Parts: sequence; C-alpha cells; structure tokens
Amino acid sequence: MGFDADAKMQFVFALRSKGVTDNTVLSAMERIDRGLFIQGYFAERAYEDMPLPIACGQTISQPSVVGLMTQSLQIGPRDKVLEVGTGSGYQAAILSQLARRVYTVDRHKRLVAAARKVFDTLELTNITAFTADGSFGLPDQAPFDRILVTAAAEDPPGPLLAQLKIGGIMVVPVGQSDAVQHLIRVTRTETGFEYDELRPVRFVPLVEGLGKD
Repeated sequence: MGFDADAKMQFVFALRSKGVTDNTVLSAMERIDRGLFIQGYFAERAYEDMPLPIACGQTISQPSVVGLMTQSLQIGPRDKVLEVGTGSGYQAAILSQLARRVYTVDRHKRLVAAARKVFDTLELTNITAFTADGSFGLPDQAPFDRILVTAAAEDPPGPLLAQLKIGGIMVVPVGQSDAVQHLIRVTRTETGFEYDELRPVRFVPLVEGLGKD
C-alpha cells in the first residue's frame, strides 16, 4: 500500500485517536511519507502505528510517538531545532515542515548517509545532518529554540540543557532501564529549568561515542 489518499486518511485518523491533535503537526505528518524511510521486509508496515527496526540495531519510532513528541515541542516557524538521534531521518523530516532550521546528529555514519539521501529526494533543504556524539549536542550551532532527543538518557544531558535558549523547550525520554522510561518536557526559564512528565515510552538508550559501522 502506497501513501495514497486512503492511507493518509487512515494514518491521520490513527494519530488523532492516540492524542495527536495539533493540526500543523498532523499536516506535516500527512505530507511526509514514512514509507520512504523504511527499507526491505518491513516497508509494507510503514503506515501502521508501530516502531520498526532499521539499520545499526536502531528503530524508527511509531508515528503516534513521533507526533506526540513533535506536538510537545510547540515549534514555531522561526525556530532552530536540534534533534539528537537521526535514525531513519523520519522525525527530522517532520520537524523540517514546522521549523526554520533543523540540525540532526547521529553516532552512526551509515544512518546519516541514508537519511541525507531521503532528505535530498524530498528536497528538504532546511535540514543539516551530522555524524557526531549527540550527547554533547552541537555547541557550534547553539543555542537552540527546541531540542528533541530520540534516545533515552538517565537524566536530561547537561550539555544539551546548556544549549537550550531561555524560553526554549527540550523533549527527552528519561529512564534507568528499557522497562521504565518517561517522556519529559524541559522548559528553560530565566532562573533554571521546569520539568513536566508527559507519558511512559520505550526508546533505545542514548550511547556516548560514535557507532562502529
């Protein structure tokens, strides 16, 4: 099944039923074909609301989680966004529809190369993808209006908090184990950071260093 009108309608209905209600986010997810980011055996399941395996032992998150995380960021059209964990590139592509500029980093060179190809195919010229240790963010491009982390850390990483603008928002999965993780929204204020717990989630762990691929 391609991402035709019927598939899009079912896809958006499923997102709404899971709590993705922001129309700008839904429109972005309607425009970006998730099927382009999944290769091989699992491609036929691209429009189901489930995580799927990709290369380098990583996963592409289920669409409803992508939608909820994106919605929680409250992105404005002038915002500069950092994504930590490019993976397939799907999340960055969604962000590119909402933000002025998206910087995305991943520790796996192979994933970044594959994601860049899809960005080029879709002519998403406002995304810059790097191979780097995302736990340190991108100090050269900081500060950021929004930061999205797509791997679970024990605590919101200090270097990323430091790269958030005052008034900026970071959404990050936090947890000590695979079993217990929570999606946290961190807002930087004049005096420090405010934390909101959003929902339970399951993500691969945030790992330091570059991947061996």
